[in-house]
Amino acid sequence: MEVSRFVSLLFGLGLAVWANAAPDPNFHVYLAFGQSNMEGQGNIESQDKKVDSRFQVLWATNETDCGRKLGQWFDATPPLASCTAKLGPADYFGRTMVEKTDPQIKVGIIAIAVGGCSIQLFETPLSQSYMNQQAGWFKKKVEAYGGTPYERLIEMAKKAQEDGFIKGIIFHQGETDAGDGQWPTKVKGVYDKIIKDLGLGNDIPFLAGEVLRGGSSQGANNNIAKLPQQSKNFYVISSEGLTQPLGDGLNVHFTSQEYRDFGKRYAEKMIDVLGDKLKPVASAKSSSSETPSSSSVSSSSQELGSSSSTLGGIVITNAMRAVNVGKVSLDGEFLQVPLSVVRAGVVDIRLYSVLGSEVLKVLRLVNAGSSNVLISRKNVPPGIYMMSVVTGGSKIIQSIDLK
Repeated sequence: MEVSRFVSLLFGLGLAVWANAAPDPNFHVYLAFGQSNMEGQGNIESQDKKVDSRFQVLWATNETDCGRKLGQWFDATPPLASCTAKLGPADYFGRTMVEKTDPQIKVGIIAIAVGGCSIQLFETPLSQSYMNQQAGWFKKKVEAYGGTPYERLIEMAKKAQEDGFIKGIIFHQGETDAGDGQWPTKVKGVYDKIIKDLGLGNDIPFLAGEVLRGGSSQGANNNIAKLPQQSKNFYVISSEGLTQPLGDGLNVHFTSQEYRDFGKRYAEKMIDVLGDKLKPVASAKSSSSETPSSSSVSSSSQELGSSSSTLGGIVITNAMRAVNVGKVSLDGEFLQVPLSVVRAGVVDIRLYSVLGSEVLKVLRLVNAGSSNVLISRKNVPPGIYMMSVVTGGSKIIQSIDLK
């Protein structure tokens, strides 16, 4: 199919692109996973039962007996991880993020945690031999997450990306793996897989909390202390001063007040790490009524830049082009898309096959100026594609050859 006919086909497809609601750049989503302490073991008290509606939880289990349904957002009153969970660090992490960020910001959490689990539970594919060793109650908890907690985490995260933007990850696990010297490397493997599967950038912070000092699993803190050696994005949240174990005889869980304090520590560190990335931004709002007329169409290959991978293209603009796209290149398993945008906002990048089928869709929040967007090539075979880039009232379509 020649480029001009290909582009004509995409005009019709493009109308749908402009009509779709973009995710809210001021809706910040965080992933939370781990074992029993992240699940939450503290008693839910009266002060915990009211929450600002700016803090939401995306329900991730099949359980409905606590009035929630899989894949729907709810006000983030505890429990967050399952119907049988209690108060945990994710509760006051989210509350503190809401309290200490601009009122325009909403916070969403996706919490998946299974008491007593090893990091193996979040590795893929999930080891059947590991699961065969587990007790019935454990298997039941895992089944509530569809039998594969990692896949459920990714499934819910992708759904959340339709509404907002993933800003970071909080993690509390390691008690079960206190004697495993390879645990830090395994945690890094899970993190890398999350980043790849969700098409996230290379700057997503990962905050891991220490276990109870003086508790029966205190040796896990030796492993946790090594996490920052794995990545510049890894940080340890101290449990210093949290010394009153929950009176459940296990000597590994924190009290309700300590979960509140711990959650605040997670939030304060996340705020420190993200900095200006937590400031509200103006949405790049587009609608079908804003689609420019044919008089604003240009075929200038000079505007698009020339390279062996660019076969031709068109630019659709309003009074001022809000985005420029450089030469798309390959960086390992990722596409690297150089962008220059006039103002911060949501960028909608899509690939279409020669038959006009959408094969890839990425929505990213970018700052004003130049940046590189990395997009996973997973499930995108070699071939010629048309790439559509939409933001701020401008749209660019160009052909790329993925060899």
